[in-house]
Amino acid sequence: MPSRRSLLLGGVALGGAAALLSMRPSKLGAGGHNNYFTNLNNVLRRNGEGRPTMIIDLDALDHNIQEVSRALRGRDLRIVAKSVPSTSLIDYVSNLAGSNKLMAFHEPFLGAMGNQQSDILFGKPMPLAAAAKFYDRPALKSFDPTTQLQWLIDTPERLVQYSSLAKTKNLRMRINIELDVGLHRGGVHDPIILQQMLQIIEETPQLTFDGLMGYDPHVVKMPELIVGQQEEFQQVQQRYQSMLDVALSSRVSRRDTKNITLNAAGSPTYTLWGDVEGIANELSIGSGFVKPLDFDLPSLSNHRPALYIATPVLKSFAGTWTAGADWVGQAQSLWDPNRARTIFVYGGYWQAKPVSPEGLVSNPLFGRSSNQEMLNASDAVDVKVDDYVFYRPTQSESVMLQFGEILGIREGQIEYRWDPFAWA
Repeated sequence: MPSRRSLLLGGVALGGAAALLSMRPSKLGAGGHNNYFTNLNNVLRRNGEGRPTMIIDLDALDHNIQEVSRALRGRDLRIVAKSVPSTSLIDYVSNLAGSNKLMAFHEPFLGAMGNQQSDILFGKPMPLAAAAKFYDRPALKSFDPTTQLQWLIDTPERLVQYSSLAKTKNLRMRINIELDVGLHRGGVHDPIILQQMLQIIEETPQLTFDGLMGYDPHVVKMPELIVGQQEEFQQVQQRYQSMLDVALSSRVSRRDTKNITLNAAGSPTYTLWGDVEGIANELSIGSGFVKPLDFDLPSLSNHRPALYIATPVLKSFAGTWTAGADWVGQAQSLWDPNRARTIFVYGGYWQAKPVSPEGLVSNPLFGRSSNQEMLNASDAVDVKVDDYVFYRPTQSESVMLQFGEILGIREGQIEYRWDPFAWA
């Protein structure tokens, strides 16, 4: 058997210090589930359907909604629908937070979002074909897009397209202009370009100017050695204010910031806006309500993880085995205590990381699988067949659309079963 200093890794022999660094054992498992995940495991063993399931901790969700409401300080909340993609879940958040403002990112989702209360702003520019498709669909009951829907526009060229569509179909369309406040993902940063776009709106009676949107998540990810976060956030405010000044001086502006949409922030940065006076009159928040793994940020330290994937254990046995070279798997388990056991789960390869039992790791030699994923664990991990393994999604968005019913769980009971949006 090869020594620990010269193990085969992916078919390449590593020796000496390099092997020690690359093969260093990961943190040992804590031994099965803790009390929190034991309770979730028991709920799903009693009432689950034996398949991968998306679950929401309702107490954590309620806490996060309260954190958002406390931090808004008079600004309106716009709920980012793609991050909580279920009509019933949006209603739950909306009722607790007291907001009917939504942000859409996918044209077919409008059918699930549009009702007589909703005020919808697109969070990204829609291709002309998508906008035309919306108006070709049967009209939504109790939803009037002429008063309840704003289309986000990022360039004069796209605005000309929308102007032509509005004229051809005799549509009344509300226009919100995307600003580049520092993210550099598109949008307007040149006052002259903004003036040109406002001029196009002025010359098209079917269009109305309804506001600005500036998204700024880059602020909390700025390396302090390059640009300080506070310095960059001040720059964001200045960029937004300078473009707002241009808009307010135009003929198409209502010259009253209370009657137009001035949207800013996102889950990573909404807390920064609490002490800012003026500029934005509403903040967009979505992922902050459920806090997937990518949102473990200092700015969201008061938020709790509320979103998990739970999936049944199909097979669990001692040792690690590698097809065609069993000794490699045996060597792995001897070197790394976290590979003393092998677990195969139902499904896998999600945008997610296993979090319970603690210490679960994927096996790079066996590879990933979306059918039966192999995980390794220490001997202290005693999950059995039909127990559940829990993952935290890195994002909510499309991940929440992959599992059918979303279970809302509180105090050991399934309180809600929510259907996600249909993709098409």
